[in-house]
Amino acid sequence: MSESTYCLQLDVGNSSAKWRLVCGEAVLARGNYRPDDKASQAVLFKCAEQLDHIWVASVAASAAEDELSALLEQRWGIAPWFARTEAQTGSLLNSYADPTRMGVDRWLAMLGAWEREAGRLCVIDAGSALTIDIVSATGQHEGGYIIPGPSLMERALLLDTDRVRFEEDVDFGLTPGESTAEAVRHGIALAQAGAVELALQQAGSEPMTLLFSGGAGEILRQLVQRSSLWAPDLVFEGLAAMAALRQAAASNS
Repeated sequence: MSESTYCLQLDVGNSSAKWRLVCGEAVLARGNYRPDDKASQAVLFKCAEQLDHIWVASVAASAAEDELSALLEQRWGIAPWFARTEAQTGSLLNSYADPTRMGVDRWLAMLGAWEREAGRLCVIDAGSALTIDIVSATGQHEGGYIIPGPSLMERALLLDTDRVRFEEDVDFGLTPGESTAEAVRHGIALAQAGAVELALQQAGSEPMTLLFSGGAGEILRQLVQRSSLWAPDLVFEGLAAMAALRQAAASNS
């Protein structure tokens, strides 16, 4: 992508999306979009008068993707390109027998990590779900884990228990809780950090670089207390890497 090319990139979840506007290597703007929020739509639509590309990573349902695609094409006259999980992207190899069963956000986060770091990797993306994926030094996905994230854990606990109730807003920590609020939040923190630690034990003794991303990633990184990198834009970085490979293949064909 040339330095004067304007590209809108979106990371679309089931209920909302993150976006950023990029020109060359520079991020010019970023924000969040919700389909039911006209104000967030207005901010997105005002981010640029003209665009050269729109790239989308989406785990939303097909109907939601179609609706978003129509809105974007109506606003800028460009059909968005939707990234999809592949059996192989560049030198990154998928472990799934059916790659389409893997969420594209996981695949792109691994690709983003693979593009920026050499050697064996562990990508820890802490959002609505906590995903932990390991990539070998040769680019082979060794497998991963999908675990409910902090908000899902708390919601499940509150929905299915009558006496676990609290109004205090307390931080996540690892010390034993001295109130219901602390017991819940610290228990969730223990489960999240403990899951990462056990996953790393299962991965064996071969060294690897840990990369954290996601809305709860920075807090989880502090709880785990291992040497690691904070990389909040891994999905966007992977999206750009896949698009670049696609464009290179098209120009060589």
